[in-house]
Amino acid sequence: MSNATETIVGSQFGAQAERKALLFTRINKAARWLDALGFAWITPILKMAAGDSPREQLGELKRVLVIPLIGIAMFLIAWGVLAPRVQTSLGAIPGPVEVWEQAVNLWEDHKAERQKEAEFYDRLAARNAQLLAEGKPDMVKQRSYTGKPTYLGQILTSLETVGLGFLIATIIAVPLGIASGLSKTFNGAINPLIQIFKPVSPLAWLPIVTMVVSALYIDPSEAMPKSLVISAATVTLCSLWPTLINTALGVSSIDKDLVNVGRVLQLSTATTIRKLVLPSALPLIFTGLRLSLGVGWMVLIAAEMLAQNPGLGKFVWDEFQNGSSSSLARIMVAVLTIGLIGFMLDRVMYALQSAFTFSANR
Repeated sequence: MSNATETIVGSQFGAQAERKALLFTRINKAARWLDALGFAWITPILKMAAGDSPREQLGELKRVLVIPLIGIAMFLIAWGVLAPRVQTSLGAIPGPVEVWEQAVNLWEDHKAERQKEAEFYDRLAARNAQLLAEGKPDMVKQRSYTGKPTYLGQILTSLETVGLGFLIATIIAVPLGIASGLSKTFNGAINPLIQIFKPVSPLAWLPIVTMVVSALYIDPSEAMPKSLVISAATVTLCSLWPTLINTALGVSSIDKDLVNVGRVLQLSTATTIRKLVLPSALPLIFTGLRLSLGVGWMVLIAAEMLAQNPGLGKFVWDEFQNGSSSSLARIMVAVLTIGLIGFMLDRVMYALQSAFTFSANR
């Protein structure tokens, strides 16, 4: 082989090695986000497709995908075998098949209700167009569809409620946590209140919140009904403590040299917090936010049951009161939905934590 040929072949191999190294770099960057979102099993598949050792990646795939799937399969088998043996006043506990059938029925009910809504607005538009054609614009009316809430609609209502409560809790807890972490005096004043109110159950807060909201929120809007405000306020009161505590811990544990640098540079308090305190405390702040969101999602179901806010909690309560043969299966659909949504919310918060605390997790 001539020197020229060897040079060409060597450059080709070098280019291939460079492209492969670049591809693996991209896969490793994507792996961090896939893991944060709960899709870590995609990474070994991508690496095998890129030419990595199949044996090593199959072992990783087994750990992150096969073993969890085996655990889920064993749970479903145990559920299917044991559930029919438990008899209740509404019949036997439904197994996975019956629960899946009710999930499909709820989806079909949602589609049927959306079809009714579309037909209602079509008829309304046709009627208004006819009135305009007849020269009767004063008789044209716009009405909202008032059909029954669907299961997906109740899920969205619950997400809206927990989002509102979590947002308010964050707005309250983060500044208080920063002040508590920076000032021992403020921390000493607020810590007894945290220890007293942190363990209070949402069932204890709900009557107080209901009376306060009823007294202050006299003219509720259609977009923000009173029941939603009550549920969101209850979520706020129960979910702000993890964020407050973790924020205070994160701020108080930052390197004191950073604070001293801020004093030497004569930075304002706001600049010191923004440039020095928050970047160092962000990992613990996000840990608190993840805990708060999980607590808020759990609290929400009980709050919606008692406040009769049309969300998943009310759905569970209505099915329990209904007492039909399908009620147990529908309640179990709701339980699984609550768990899956809680998992996805935690993954979203973990992804945000990874995005905003990149340097700390690199």
